Amino acid sequence: MRAIDLPPACGWLIGGEWRAHPGRLVVAVLAIAVGVALGFAVHLVNTAALSSFARAVGSVSGTADVQARSISPRGVDEALYPRLARIPGVATVSPVVELSGRLPPREAGMGGQRITVLGIDSLRAMAATPSLLGMPVGNSGRDLALTDGIYLSRAAMVAAGASPGKTVRIVAAGVARDLRVAGVLAGAGEEAMLGVLDIGEAQWRFGQLGRLQRFDIKLDEGADRDTVLARLEATLPAEAEIVRAEDEASRSASLSRAYRVNLGMLAMVALLTGGFLVFSAQSLSVARRGPQFALLRVLGMRPASLRALVLLEGAALGLVGATLGVAAGFGMAAGVLAILGGDLGGGYFRGGSVPLNFDPLAAAGFAALGLAVAVASSWWPAATAARAQPAVALKAGVEAGDPRDRWPAWPGAALLAGGGLAALAPPVFGLPLLGYAAMALLLAGGVVIMPWAARALFGPLRHLRWPLPVELALARLWGAPAAAAVALSGIVASTSLMVAMAVMVTSFRGSVDEWLGQLLPADVYIHVEGTEAGGLPRELQARLAAIPGVRSVAFVRQLPIKLSPDAPAVVLSGQPVRADPAAALPLIGATLPVPTGAVPVWVSEPMAWLNDIEAGDRITLPLVGPVFVAGIWRDYARQFGAVAMDEADFERLTGDTGKTEAAFTLDPGQDAAPVMRAVRAALPEGVREQTIIAEPRVMRVQALAIFDQSFMVTYALEVIAILIGLVGVATAFSAQTLARVREFGVMRHLGVQRAQIGWQLASEGAALGLLGALAGLSLGLVMAQVLIQVINPQSFHWTMETRLPWGLLTGLVTALVVAAAGTAVLAGRRALSGEAVLAVRDDW
Repeated sequence: MRAIDLPPACGWLIGGEWRAHPGRLVVAVLAIAVGVALGFAVHLVNTAALSSFARAVGSVSGTADVQARSISPRGVDEALYPRLARIPGVATVSPVVELSGRLPPREAGMGGQRITVLGIDSLRAMAATPSLLGMPVGNSGRDLALTDGIYLSRAAMVAAGASPGKTVRIVAAGVARDLRVAGVLAGAGEEAMLGVLDIGEAQWRFGQLGRLQRFDIKLDEGADRDTVLARLEATLPAEAEIVRAEDEASRSASLSRAYRVNLGMLAMVALLTGGFLVFSAQSLSVARRGPQFALLRVLGMRPASLRALVLLEGAALGLVGATLGVAAGFGMAAGVLAILGGDLGGGYFRGGSVPLNFDPLAAAGFAALGLAVAVASSWWPAATAARAQPAVALKAGVEAGDPRDRWPAWPGAALLAGGGLAALAPPVFGLPLLGYAAMALLLAGGVVIMPWAARALFGPLRHLRWPLPVELALARLWGAPAAAAVALSGIVASTSLMVAMAVMVTSFRGSVDEWLGQLLPADVYIHVEGTEAGGLPRELQARLAAIPGVRSVAFVRQLPIKLSPDAPAVVLSGQPVRADPAAALPLIGATLPVPTGAVPVWVSEPMAWLNDIEAGDRITLPLVGPVFVAGIWRDYARQFGAVAMDEADFERLTGDTGKTEAAFTLDPGQDAAPVMRAVRAALPEGVREQTIIAEPRVMRVQALAIFDQSFMVTYALEVIAILIGLVGVATAFSAQTLARVREFGVMRHLGVQRAQIGWQLASEGAALGLLGALAGLSLGLVMAQVLIQVINPQSFHWTMETRLPWGLLTGLVTALVVAAAGTAVLAGRRALSGEAVLAVRDDW
């Protein structure tokens, strides 16, 4: 007999299967689409945010060959400028005052947008950084001679609601100044928040006389770059450093690298979970169509053609899912940029809109990945269909396996062991890549071991005395472990992923909440924005401390410093800590005795992790010199590290007496509201608008709201995992039940009542749902420990205690059991009708 013409037959068979069972098609397609959409959306948002951030950095930095920068916002002595200019090989040096400022808030109660304020020498900048020169607009050209003229970038102009000739208020270095807008910065990027004025005016108006934050340097043509850089570095004082363009790019990328990689990896885990759901759908489809495939084999279709048919089905599912995923991912990216900005809620990139561009190469890559996952997930069902013996399959129906066959545990155990070993590995390139490999291996091992687990559990149970429907259910589950495993694979995959993320987020949120309670013991707190290069002076500190109802005030000075040109800054904090470190900081372990003559500091957990520091070490810090590490404290606010030292040591070593924060402890019974009003009234005008005054309970609520926004993508992934898991359960049990119509017909002929078959189906569904839920729960708890103990510390360099969301976990297990049992009964309505009896005639 002539072999069937494969292409037309394939299209006809695939189309018929999809028309007959659209539910399984929808679940499989959605599973692939979700993974592709999440991965593609995260990639687009990250690419857009990094590009926008790089353009903004480039706008601020200009086009200099190299920069010499102060390691802190306090700047360096301006006497360094002529020394740098005289170095052989240096063509031009442009001195710059660089301050972090704030615009006035557009709405009451809202903080103003950040703006970088630059003071430049126009003649020097013309040679070194011409992109920083402003362009007068209209009659404002006369303002070039004014002492209050400032040029704003287009984004800053819009944010301030200003126009040339108008006045704008800017707060920087702890003071507020009204400046006339002289024109626009045509060379600044579209997203840059930038203001440029004369260097002398910047020093005078913002209290920076004699100080400079940076030097933009142009080298002579033909000069040996390395030689000139060596001369520059030899000339710089300890509080300054050379910054290359590649250093700035590396620092910018490292700000959010771990956050971006983690979101991308979570998307890939979701795609892997989708692969297991495709495997479940394809396996059920192959099992149900066993007699049809056997007939095709009898009619001449070769095993290879049958294998190709099933793989082609998987490829079609993957293609549809990947196409939908790419489209949904682009839409998701646009929505995320509009709602959360370019940081996906993580807080790494602030201000300005981020343009989104479609990346065809990335779209093709993610689509190919989704297609590959779907095809790979269909390989085992395709091989099963090709291996089946036609004569046996024509008669046997759904399951032709021998129930006496033993299912080995070693493949699943080996995968689980591999996952455990991978979890013990150190980070790769500073990222927990092997931690995510551990999660993938654990997920695969948990699914692969399910046939053995089903046989091991249901075997002993079937020997006990049960009502007839339960005995029939247990006998069937024990005798067909492969079918049970197919139904369980989707349950275990989606449940374990959801449980792992839920436990991790609950643990993290609970740890942050506890940390906030330890960190905020006072009654009222203030934080002044835009004071990096200044701070609250001593006379203002005295006025604040003298406010009626205030028992004591703890003032804090926080100063960002750079330990390396290509690394993000760490925060040096001067605060009252030496008298009682345990009360001032959430310490991890005890504080060590301080050697005589040593200056003690307490480093945060990320600082210790990133720089390989332990309590008892002696290190050298910029601005303060050699110090003794007396302890380590928990900090969830600064991912790249912080160092706390006593305020007396801080002021003595840095000479900085300004303050940026204050914690007020009130008299017993004193209401906080009048004190907060008095504090605001005592602040200078302008600074008052940039000062946050709040009670700890409000700060706690706001901090947890920021936390929830940061994990919005993770929450969405949890909801998607739950929904797809429940739909997958319903589809799997529906398919298996409908495929057993002849089995139920035989049982009806043997006298089994309809109600008993219904109870059998309910028992099977409940047993499989319970086993899948418990297996997914157990596997999810193990994967959660990988997230908590491995991935989070290796990504963000902090630790947390495990907390379980008991309500969510209990509700999930209950929902899975009810969904499995209910779906099995609903799908078995045909088994309770006369159709099942007539179906026996199909078995010739």
